[in-house]
Amino acid sequence: MGVAAVDDDRMLLDGLCSWLERVPQLRLLAAAPTVDDLLAGPGRRADVVLLDLLLRDGSAPASNVARLCAAGPRVLVISTQAAPAAVADTVAAGAAGYLTKDHALDRLVEAVTEVAAGRAVHSPELAFALAHDDRPDRPRLTPRELQVLLDYASGLTLKATARRAGISPQTAKWYLDQVKDKYRRAGRPTFTKLDLASRVREDGLER
Repeated sequence: MGVAAVDDDRMLLDGLCSWLERVPQLRLLAAAPTVDDLLAGPGRRADVVLLDLLLRDGSAPASNVARLCAAGPRVLVISTQAAPAAVADTVAAGAAGYLTKDHALDRLVEAVTEVAAGRAVHSPELAFALAHDDRPDRPRLTPRELQVLLDYASGLTLKATARRAGISPQTAKWYLDQVKDKYRRAGRPTFTKLDLASRVREDGLER
């Protein structure tokens, strides 16, 4: 599987190249300091691009993700620290996950494999970033509201959603109404099940 990296930390890139040489199922196609440089070379053919969240060229993280995704690769964002709003923006732009750079190689390989298979990578760092994203258009949902939203938006019926949460269908509907109201007050009107599924994707809430 082809992997590429965009990072302007030369030492980290060298370490990453050395790391990945020990992983036979991954092949590092390219490493570049900017998205422009990567897309101009063989890195654009990678299955997965590891993208540093904040680059010294001042490029916007969400824009970087969108450009890479448009070129074909899937994107796993990595960083030394969580910047909640920026992380949330990258997920909304199409990033398949987020990890900090202090993970062991086996965790990185696992994440890359998941991303290449078309799945999202959920990590404690991503959960922290999303939970602390305080932009006004992002409603703050309670754990139970989030549970009901995710189950219902995933395709379950209202009865199945209620059963999984251990509550009545009427209570599940009440939680969904609360979620819709919070999105409405955040300036993002939400009425139908399709709307709810769209909000889940937009806010990077998929499991």
